[in-house]
Amino acid sequence: MSSSTDNSTGNTDFGSSENPKDDNCGIEINTKTRYLEMQSEPGKNSYAFSYTITIINHRSEPVRLLNRHWIITDQNNKVEEVTGKGVVGQQPLIQPGGSFEYSSGTIIGSEIGDMRGSYTMKTASGELFEAPIPLFVLAIPNMIH
Repeated sequence: MSSSTDNSTGNTDFGSSENPKDDNCGIEINTKTRYLEMQSEPGKNSYAFSYTITIINHRSEPVRLLNRHWIITDQNNKVEEVTGKGVVGQQPLIQPGGSFEYSSGTIIGSEIGDMRGSYTMKTASGELFEAPIPLFVLAIPNMIH
């Protein structure tokens, strides 16, 4: 995993996930994370991260993202589960061969943590299925080599 720091914002970009996941459900999910130094307060054990998710539909029919389920774990094994409708206020319809990308963020209580989860999707023909979101790491710069 490579990282680079944007000196104008103090943010560190950790690049893309090295193992995009399809899990035979026809949905590929790629992740990119960034430590948000300017929004973090290490003295208060508050570490802010942004993440960008790209969802690619490899199925032969459109799919709609209905719900999200996140499991966020920090270095102290504090687990937070987040569920809700759609992502960033949308329930996107992703065409065959198409993709949808969005960015969001989270705050954890330690320098290192991880996220994983799933999206509940529905095909145009009415099939409901879960698309797993592969585990990805949240870490401040120089914590992982």
